[in-house]
Amino acid sequence: DDMSIEQLINYQLNNFPTIKKVVKRGYQLLMYAMSPKVISEGNIVKVSPNDDFEYFFGYYDKSPWDANMRYMICMRADNTWSEPDPKGTADILLIDVSEDSKLSNGFTMVGGKKIKKIAITHTWNVQQGCMAQWLGPDFQSRIMYNDMRDGKYCSVILDWETGKELILSIPVYSVSSDGKTALSLDFSRLHSLRLGYGYSELPEITKDVILPDTTAVWKLDIETGEVTELLKYTDFANFQPRPEMQEVGSIHKVNHLMLSPNGKRFIVLYRWFCGHRKYTRLVTCNVDGTDMYVLNDDDMVSHCYWKNDEEIIAFENKHGSGPGYYLMKDKTREYKHLWKELCVDGHPSYSPDGKLVVTDNYPDRTRIASVRIMRDNQIEVVARVFAPFRYDNDTRCDLHPRWSRDGTKICFDAAFEGHRGLYVVDIKA
Repeated sequence: DDMSIEQLINYQLNNFPTIKKVVKRGYQLLMYAMSPKVISEGNIVKVSPNDDFEYFFGYYDKSPWDANMRYMICMRADNTWSEPDPKGTADILLIDVSEDSKLSNGFTMVGGKKIKKIAITHTWNVQQGCMAQWLGPDFQSRIMYNDMRDGKYCSVILDWETGKELILSIPVYSVSSDGKTALSLDFSRLHSLRLGYGYSELPEITKDVILPDTTAVWKLDIETGEVTELLKYTDFANFQPRPEMQEVGSIHKVNHLMLSPNGKRFIVLYRWFCGHRKYTRLVTCNVDGTDMYVLNDDDMVSHCYWKNDEEIIAFENKHGSGPGYYLMKDKTREYKHLWKELCVDGHPSYSPDGKLVVTDNYPDRTRIASVRIMRDNQIEVVARVFAPFRYDNDTRCDLHPRWSRDGTKICFDAAFEGHRGLYVVDIKA
């Protein structure tokens, strides 16, 4: 099976990252040259303007649509292929996707689409944007996003119709659906240790400290502005420690905070590196920092999503059955291996009614990435798009598929037309 040969070579090359990049690029160029050309397939509608800017939304765990599904949040930048965590600014736009041809509320026609620029951010990256999102519980009047003001990272709550702002003292990573609580991490350390996810404007305070005895996760009370230091890096390293964590020179970080639907618990990926070896532990925790639980400790976890307040889907490794999608029950050892034939990493999320899962994959050997929808044991490919070579490695354009609030549409970012754009596929059609 050629997949296993590819995986074997991939594994062998992990110790030589530069050679790996060259080999991978050469292999993909060859395979692309030999393959039938696909630019895009599926019932795909472009929602971002047709011009030379780069348009994207960000990550897979948020919906760009407001509650009425009239407006979509979109980022706009000049360049998203040179730097994964660019300095300089990006615009935050609303796109009016209604059929209504009237322009109201300050919207203008740009590149054939109705848009309104509502803000500028100084803190963004190509994978997650600036965390711009509709704020609950109503998901229509206020938008929350990260920015830099007075030389510090912060988050902003903007009433987009009045322009009124509320500035909070720390940036956000995950926000509860009731709009009351947010969690944060160190975006400068993230920039140093994982390009494409942090912000590069401010220097890292923990630079060259491999295991900082400083805060790793903060909690923000959105209503009062109060900030609580929840957990330190040393709290993670000292909780049910493994010998690999304590190896000389191992470097520690956290990433991918995600609050449960009821906002009572969160997941966090605790990662450490020893040389070229990477380890990830999936930890769940109460929102006050208590009752920590190690949910997966089999070395590799990538993308997770809360199905409900008790269950979490993740692409991860399980000793004995290997990498795949698993549905786990929080604070237990219970899990199910889903869609065993899907053994490539992607960004999974459940539809609002919990019946479907959407996921994507990284570009295959012919540079095609796909959006798949899974129902029980059926898997359906609803979109396939080409990934230009310019968008690769740390500035790649992941599809990051996300659900509309009524579960009828999927939105994703793609670069098959030569630059990043925001696209929608109607899965009911």
